[in-house]
Amino acid sequence: MDGTTYSLLERIFQVVFPLLAIVTVGYFYARRIHTDMSVANRINMDVFTPALILSVMADKSFDLALYQPLAIGALCVVLGSGLLLLPLCRLIGIHPKTFLPPMMFNNSGNLGIPLAVLAFGEQALPAAVVLFLVENTLHFTVGMYMLNPKIHPLSLLRIPMILAAIAGLVFSSTGAVLPVYLKTFIDMLGQIAIPLMLFSLGVRMLSIDFSNWRSGLFGAVLCPVSGILMALGAQQLLRLDQTQFHYLLLFGALPPALLNYLVAERYNQEPQQVASIVLLSNMASLIIIPLTLAFIL
Repeated sequence: MDGTTYSLLERIFQVVFPLLAIVTVGYFYARRIHTDMSVANRINMDVFTPALILSVMADKSFDLALYQPLAIGALCVVLGSGLLLLPLCRLIGIHPKTFLPPMMFNNSGNLGIPLAVLAFGEQALPAAVVLFLVENTLHFTVGMYMLNPKIHPLSLLRIPMILAAIAGLVFSSTGAVLPVYLKTFIDMLGQIAIPLMLFSLGVRMLSIDFSNWRSGLFGAVLCPVSGILMALGAQQLLRLDQTQFHYLLLFGALPPALLNYLVAERYNQEPQQVASIVLLSNMASLIIIPLTLAFIL
């Protein structure tokens, strides 16, 4: 093994190990002690993650215009993945409402944000938050509409993450600056979000159901393949700089978000099948993410 290859493998290990370590702690803790993360996850979605979003977007170094092409690229990846895989649903025998949301709405929060920061450094945090915001907003609009066409668009304004994004946009567009004491308070709340996301992912791994392994296998392969293909296609259109293209490529390779299972359960859209797709895809990402990083780095 030459020095370049060893250096690359070492860097990939440095990126992946902290993520796996926290996920593993969550998994083994839940194996030993029955752990209900529903309250913690609700608090994370309602308090800590919105604080992280506001913290990043209200920072004086955040330039929204810089990330507009990347946001368009994320839009192409999410919606394009659904359109690309729609014809395959009948072929593989899975209902589109069951299969397409996990293929479109990826784990840009629990996995995407910490992965981007560890792979590219703290300077990647604003880009990771923008990607997360695009994916999450589409999930709460297009994704919800796919399962419940009667949902009202104004219900978005009840979602703390959307409100935090709107507040962040106000700060970034007006140049307003939060007082130091308030900024520190919001920063500290936001710093809780990422480790808690990863710990929760580990706890959720305990509930993997292999009875729907066929659906899970299709999802594990098709989710990253469609995402990467759409990222490559978006690059031909947008001509992102190399750094933002790498962010988008990593975004495309992410597995489905755990939120897909919660939404499927809420609307009774074959939740166990969705759970298998989500969790087996997240397991497969242990192979896919290092391969993607090897290509990028």
